[in-house]
Amino acid sequence: MVKHEPPVTARLPKAWLWAVILGGAALGLGAAFAVGPLADWMISFFDGAPGPLRLAAALPLGWAVPALTLVGAVIGAFVAGTWYKENPVIEVGADSVVVHDATGGCHVERARIAEVFTDGRELVLRGADGREPVRTRVDRGLVGRLQSAFEQHSYPWRGTVDPHEADYTTWVDNGPGLDERAHTLLRMRQRALADDRTGAADEAREDLRTLGISVRDRGKAQQYRKG
Repeated sequence: MVKHEPPVTARLPKAWLWAVILGGAALGLGAAFAVGPLADWMISFFDGAPGPLRLAAALPLGWAVPALTLVGAVIGAFVAGTWYKENPVIEVGADSVVVHDATGGCHVERARIAEVFTDGRELVLRGADGREPVRTRVDRGLVGRLQSAFEQHSYPWRGTVDPHEADYTTWVDNGPGLDERAHTLLRMRQRALADDRTGAADEAREDLRTLGISVRDRGKAQQYRKG
């Protein structure tokens, strides 16, 4: 009987999230000692200071220290929570990969995966047919963990540059090379991205995949690749 390695889960380490929270608390603590001199300086140079700053400066130090430390921790927790939600949890097993991200979950059988790599700030799983069952945003700090997880299970890791980089074309509305259906979907996706409607943008990307077209973002431009 062949013994498989247990699945490996790649996610943002909790220690990183706690570091953000504690960093926010430390900044709040430092602010408790800085708000008074800062408010005085602004009043002397600009003849006034923002209301919240004056209010914080008016607090006795014994109140300002715990209050601003708590505020800093809360802000840090918000930042950490947002960071966590923006990054997927990726389970790499011997027979399949499961990706949990903001769009839900995606299960991809090992047999469907011909290439694994990161493209900018995105993790990409690509099939032998050129289609991409997974293209999801990941933090650069996770790349090493992802590489280790995929290589541990002998997936075809291709590095941190798209192996087919030269095949991408920057989309121009009504430009040659695409039919009207593809142009319509790319227009829809562009509008969805501009309006911050990520769900609609993901739906348009899925519809493009069914046409055999992969799409990625470079700044405000969309780039596509056929096959």
